[in-house]
Amino acid sequence: MHAFRLAAVGSPPALARIARPDPGPGEVLVRVAACGLNFADLLMIEGRYQERPEPPFTLGMELAGRVEAPGPGVTGFRPGDPVAGFPGIGGLADYAVVPANRCLKLPAGMDMLQGAAFQIAYGTAHLALGHKARLLPGETLFVTGAAGGVGLTAVEIGKRMGARVIASARGAARLETARQAGADVLIDSDAPDLSRALKAAGGVDVVCDTVGGPAFLEALRSTRPEGRLLTIGFAGGEVPQVPANLLLVKNLSVMGLYWGGYLAFRPDILTDSLATLAGWIAAGALHPHIGQTFPLEQAVEALAALRERRTTGKIVVTMA
Repeated sequence: MHAFRLAAVGSPPALARIARPDPGPGEVLVRVAACGLNFADLLMIEGRYQERPEPPFTLGMELAGRVEAPGPGVTGFRPGDPVAGFPGIGGLADYAVVPANRCLKLPAGMDMLQGAAFQIAYGTAHLALGHKARLLPGETLFVTGAAGGVGLTAVEIGKRMGARVIASARGAARLETARQAGADVLIDSDAPDLSRALKAAGGVDVVCDTVGGPAFLEALRSTRPEGRLLTIGFAGGEVPQVPANLLLVKNLSVMGLYWGGYLAFRPDILTDSLATLAGWIAAGALHPHIGQTFPLEQAVEALAALRERRTTGKIVVTMA
């Protein structure tokens, strides 16, 4: 089969032919139809992700496809079942082995592109806003990087949860994407004095930050007493240092969220969240935004588009 492989950390990944894997106990072999790309894929190539699989390995964290064969002891999945799965690695290939407890049957009305695009981005935003921040109807949510994968889903989910949403993104086109997802107030991330703009918009109760850097600190200063700040990523390249005195004076909470970390200690939370999200998508209540698709043969170009932020929403690689 074809697979997009990383031979060594720091080297450019490339398409290769390898043997098709067999599912072991508790695993499912999936014929992959589509694989969603994530910023974490770029970090893995550079050896900077919190999880460091030993090369060589196949890239691709989340996928959708059809069950080819369940492994020994697996019940609940049959050949041909449409599924979404989170293997962590291995998705950018014709076939992938996925732990059965990381597979979810796709409901009727949900296609393969949506299945490959929703798990990490929507799962992260849903867990962040619902489980961690306890976002309430009528509260004000501020989202940085609001046209990216997680940011855009946070706008959409926050709006569905009844929040007033302030979105920050670079340029008119990206801001329009955030507006279409439900943002009530738009702020260009290149505009000066973000803190003043947020205060002029009435202040913030919850911050969902995927960018890091100065934007996080400016949002911190604009957050109302008892506000909650979610740090989800550092796409801007700078990890902010939080001044603890502001947390004390304003009774603020700063919370980190690593979606994949729940697999180790509370996988049921992820499973329940994804099932809820899949139901919302199948019912038309959420609309995963697929910014661009590439065939597997153009996976290098797909990663470049992700790295250079040349698209909004999710980038998905499709198999033949």
